[in-house]
Amino acid sequence: MLVVLALMFLICHGVVVAFWPGAAGEGSFVFLTVAPLLAAAACLWRGQRDRAALGWRATAVALLLWAGGMAFNMADALGAGRADITPRASLLLYVLYGVPLVFILARARRERWTISLIDGVMAALLGVLFFVHTQSFADRIDIDDQAMAHMQRMFDIQNLCIAGFAVVRWVAGDAPERRSFYRALALYALSYLLVAFYINHYTAEQSFGAYNDLLIDLPFLLLALLALRQAPAPGFVLHPRLLRLVQAGGPIILPLLLLVVGTLVVDHARPLALTGFVVATLGFSLRSTLLQLDLLERQAGLDQMARQDGLTGVANRRQFDTLLLAEWNRARRSGSELALLLVDIDHFKAFNDQHGHPAGDRCLQAVAAVLQATAGRAADSVARYGGEEFAVIVPGSPLSGVLALAERLREAVEALPLPEGRVSISVGVGYLHPPALATAEQLLADADAGLYAAKRAGRNQVILHAHVLDDDGGAHDTLDC
Repeated sequence: MLVVLALMFLICHGVVVAFWPGAAGEGSFVFLTVAPLLAAAACLWRGQRDRAALGWRATAVALLLWAGGMAFNMADALGAGRADITPRASLLLYVLYGVPLVFILARARRERWTISLIDGVMAALLGVLFFVHTQSFADRIDIDDQAMAHMQRMFDIQNLCIAGFAVVRWVAGDAPERRSFYRALALYALSYLLVAFYINHYTAEQSFGAYNDLLIDLPFLLLALLALRQAPAPGFVLHPRLLRLVQAGGPIILPLLLLVVGTLVVDHARPLALTGFVVATLGFSLRSTLLQLDLLERQAGLDQMARQDGLTGVANRRQFDTLLLAEWNRARRSGSELALLLVDIDHFKAFNDQHGHPAGDRCLQAVAAVLQATAGRAADSVARYGGEEFAVIVPGSPLSGVLALAERLREAVEALPLPEGRVSISVGVGYLHPPALATAEQLLADADAGLYAAKRAGRNQVILHAHVLDDDGGAHDTLDC
């Protein structure tokens, strides 16, 4: 149905060209203005339903600029009675048409708004520089036989850059929505490149209002069809390193183009060219600094996630293993005490089955918070050992202090005002002094033995399984309630 409507649009345009002749090409201008407006409307519609919304909206802005250029062209043609001259306002809008496209093609994913603002400033300045250079050729058309060819070549370069970058981003697309957008943009840009090349180089002597105008409709109608279809784009399997290279290299597009175009205009617009050089250098440096800051923040977040239990916020099992070994080495060097408490929530499986997993998660979070608040010394470490089990590492504390802490933990959990009712914990205590007589694994085994003893004794209690010295220097185990 959409293809039929596009064909009807072309047929109607052809009929108008055939039966509404005129030096100003009034009828054809209407279709040449409406075609990009239809494509812009389709892109805006797709942007409301697609995760690649920014890309579709930027494309719509580009199409609106192009339609504006054609509208100025039409107004000038009607006023002059001829359609073979492009006014300066139209030329400016045709150049600025590429700014939103280059911006979206250079943009990486999930960038902070300040980086997008920097890219926007560089893209806008790039459009101004490009216009100044192109206008310098337009001003010499009457006195320089090569000026028109140079201006056509500049538009060829603009269209080729957009098409090439779009194809690269399409091939390197990593998400289905972004791949679909870049596919649509690439196919549109390629068709626009071919049509513009033909129109500019082979029909430049003809004014608007001829049958060649129907070719100009094609890229816009194609983009409208692609935006409205919402068909998934075929995937390309790239090597991960190549994919990351494309994504990382995208941000260099804008400053590089600024430097190149600034070099082109340095002879006839030196202050503007120098501005382009400065903005390119400072813009790329500033966005690189902000990007590095983002990477450092993300790395810090990943490091935190690697050490922290996602549900309870206390240290996870990997961090617990690291902390236990570090504290054991420190205690062995200094000859101080080291204790380990293993905590298990009593009958947690029954609690989970009766009240559901969300209630179970809230219970785990509440118990973890109480353990962390009660074990208030900076040297004490609370970790989630696994499931409903927690561990508390207590360095440099006498045995009486360790047992008192374990009892406070038990009482604090028992006093928790959970909506589902009260819960209790069993605590196994392992204690080494001096720890050089046993390993960290032995301390963990002692705490585990105390925990199981507490469970067998009826739960909701603290039991010590200590590895200590005899009076004669020999080691033995003790088990105390």
